[in-house]
Amino acid sequence: MRVLRAQDVGKVLLKGGPARVNEPVSPRFRPGDRVHTRTINPTGHTRLPRYARGRRGVVDRDWGVFIFPDSSAAGRGAKPQHLYSVRFEARDLWGPAASARDAIYLDLWDDYLDPVEVGGSAAAPPDTPHR
Repeated sequence: MRVLRAQDVGKVLLKGGPARVNEPVSPRFRPGDRVHTRTINPTGHTRLPRYARGRRGVVDRDWGVFIFPDSSAAGRGAKPQHLYSVRFEARDLWGPAASARDAIYLDLWDDYLDPVEVGGSAAAPPDTPHR
């Protein structure tokens, strides 16, 4: 895979291109599954907002398989995986001052999520930086 150079950014943005890929990747989650976002602090690119790290949400929708931007931006390949719309209660992100009626939906990739077991604990090992 070619690494994007700064002088080529304008051309790429004008051209555009799909990030969806047609690869047979099994989904890890289904709508209704409870998930826990990883607490990661990579030195490079990530699309997992800091305010949502280490938080619990519910998968609302599976958008399909897409290029994983963290890996792609670092020149480590497409690393195709499912992209999910995850619903977070506003109070779970910003505390009791947030409206109890509000929710935030974030589109998050498999590598950002771990399942939540019945009883509430995360099922995966402690978070590690992306490779």
